[in-house]
Amino acid sequence: MPLRIVFCGTPAFAVPSLRHLIAQPDFQIAGVVTQPDRPRGRGQETASSPVKAAAIAAGIDVYQPEKIRSEEVFEYFKRLAPDAVAIIAYGQIVPARLLEIPRLGWINVHASLLPKYRGAAPINWAIANGEKRTGLTTMRIDAGLDTGPTLLKFETDIGPDETAPELSSRLADAGAPLIVETLRKLERGEITPVPQNNSQATLAPPLKKEEGRMDWSLDAHKIYNRIRGFDPWPGAFTTFRGKNCRIWGKPLKPISAGGTPGIVLPTREDGLLVICGGGTVLRVEQVQLEGRNRVTDGEFMNGARIVPGERFGT
Repeated sequence: MPLRIVFCGTPAFAVPSLRHLIAQPDFQIAGVVTQPDRPRGRGQETASSPVKAAAIAAGIDVYQPEKIRSEEVFEYFKRLAPDAVAIIAYGQIVPARLLEIPRLGWINVHASLLPKYRGAAPINWAIANGEKRTGLTTMRIDAGLDTGPTLLKFETDIGPDETAPELSSRLADAGAPLIVETLRKLERGEITPVPQNNSQATLAPPLKKEEGRMDWSLDAHKIYNRIRGFDPWPGAFTTFRGKNCRIWGKPLKPISAGGTPGIVLPTREDGLLVICGGGTVLRVEQVQLEGRNRVTDGEFMNGARIVPGERFGT
């Protein structure tokens, strides 16, 4: 008989795994659970989650409870009686009594090499902190925050210029075969869950708007990591002439550039430069002042007519 699975997930990151599970002849997707439709985008129009759209396209029933802790949700899982629940970026903490229903447990794909980067934003923080490698971990979830025993892992390098959306897309694709392999090996008794070493744990908390504010006292490479890691939200931002502005850029090779961090150096040869900590320099490639369109550094310099000594971050 096929393995009976309920899938829980919400964002685009979970979609490749759902589609791959649906395609397996030895699995039966008994139902899909995702977050309720919510206002999204600038127009705040009500929209479905990417997981809901994928499930409907495949003809699978979708359940969208407001709170997973409700009695109604408990009855839903008892009624479906899954062998396993695959849960990927669902968005709510699962109560203990639900964890006991499937005989193989609730199997999560987490976007880090656990126990490092437990929490809601592991991809963002791995890049922002300058990590060179990351990956995926499947685990059987328990009552803690990403503390359950690990099952299988996938490891990969982080590209030196890779942004959070780019890495997320790669890991989402890699997660699809990993969750399938994990479920099959669990069913055959070929995996021994490994408890996590809590002493090695690090956290990846949800991103806040203020995380994106650039600290020009950091060296240019650390600032560049934050630009990549906080793309697209909260983005890397600073202030210029009293207004917030979003920036995109890259560190230059070491050059001699003493001065106060944040000072702007408009040049013909190298474009718009900003002095960072330790005398390092960031080449700002694009700027978006609040209420304005995103422009190149050349367009920004032409419009702003920067005077000597002006700086970002004032």
